[in-house]
Amino acid sequence: MLLALHCRTIAFVLFMFAAMAAPVNNPEHGFCRDCLALQRSEARRCERCGSPRLARHPELYRLHIAHIDCDAFYAAIEKRDNPALKDKPVIVGGGRRGVVSTACYIARIQGVRSAMPMFKALEACPDAVVIPPNMEKYVSVGRQVRAQMQALTPLVEPLSIDEAFLDLAGTERLHGMPPALVLARFAQIIEKELGITVSAGLSYCKFLAKIASDFRKPRGFSVIGEAEAPSFLAGQPVTLIWGVGKALAATLERDGIRTIAQLQRMDRGELTRRYGVMGERLYRLSRGEDDRRVDPDGDAKSVSAETTFDTDIASLAELVPVLRGLSEKVSARLKKSGIAGRTVVLKLKTQDFKLRTRNRQLGDPTRLADRIFQTGLDLLRREADGTKFRLLGIGVSDLSDDGKADPPDLVDVQSRKRALAETAIDELRDKFGRKAVETGYTFGKGRGASPPEPIEE
Repeated sequence: MLLALHCRTIAFVLFMFAAMAAPVNNPEHGFCRDCLALQRSEARRCERCGSPRLARHPELYRLHIAHIDCDAFYAAIEKRDNPALKDKPVIVGGGRRGVVSTACYIARIQGVRSAMPMFKALEACPDAVVIPPNMEKYVSVGRQVRAQMQALTPLVEPLSIDEAFLDLAGTERLHGMPPALVLARFAQIIEKELGITVSAGLSYCKFLAKIASDFRKPRGFSVIGEAEAPSFLAGQPVTLIWGVGKALAATLERDGIRTIAQLQRMDRGELTRRYGVMGERLYRLSRGEDDRRVDPDGDAKSVSAETTFDTDIASLAELVPVLRGLSEKVSARLKKSGIAGRTVVLKLKTQDFKLRTRNRQLGDPTRLADRIFQTGLDLLRREADGTKFRLLGIGVSDLSDDGKADPPDLVDVQSRKRALAETAIDELRDKFGRKAVETGYTFGKGRGASPPEPIEE
């Protein structure tokens, strides 16, 4: 055993020495993504193993900001664990009333997309194998991927269970190779040890690294350099810019702005006058300017819970217990994480799939289920006009630590009593389980609903 370990150590040292000794001053020749051999010519296949998967770029060895995204994460794990699914279209998600959490690439070719209603997904791909989400398993694999990322650099900023930004600046001495090669080796390790694949984007800033990782999926490896950024962006639609959703895209469309090239021709003042703070972002990102750092301590921006009903609901009396139950879930997550939120956000989806979001800012941050619920209930009453809803969600944003959350209300004495009662309920639930105590809102009430479904981006 010791001899085997010793041999592996020697082999690793020799590999590192070879990598450091090999010429890396010609990024146009690049390296092979399969055997990691540095290339000494512009041949179309690897000089060592014959693979066509070569990485080449004029700035290949100068860039250090990376975005890594697991390919069809949930579906890939299910296929790994059940080889019989290898060549079949797989959808991970709820029943016919639910939505698609993720779909494998075979299903995507047939038109299935994340967040698509399940019945539409099955219309597009009727032979798909539908698998309920197993979040415990996915989280476990996600942690393994994260641990491998953190072995590369301490600067890892998670975005979700299966993707993150990495800053690999200054790690060349540690790994004996430039960041580009480190990324390629990382992809190999994940595929061999965890049985799933990843795509990587490499650039000089987070904005373009994330865009690059979306190219050539699955098993992609794409580079966007600083010199080419303005010309590359010029030919893209404005929707490529982070923060440009449907509403802003429609506004820009009305103003005759469809491409990033049009934004590049506008000055900062004009964009700011038209679109406020977002105008500043449009100005900078359209030119490839993004100075955000990779922040390993980046906090979540919101905490929420939602559910899709088995049948559409219009009655306020039936929606209230569901809202209460979701509020308690959000509260439990806040308390467990030691955080609180100042803005309560209500989410509704109508039977024709139109989304409504309503929010209200509180005077102080809260982590209490009762306060979240009462605020959400007031918002819900305004929407319960006979419209049938297929989805209901509640959450909080503007997060902070819970040190200043829920100060005593000298005017509303009852709120203080409800807060004390909630604390007592929490203690009983911690000891005997969540079903040990129920409020009058939820006891023996509620309609059938699918469990909250995580959506993989």
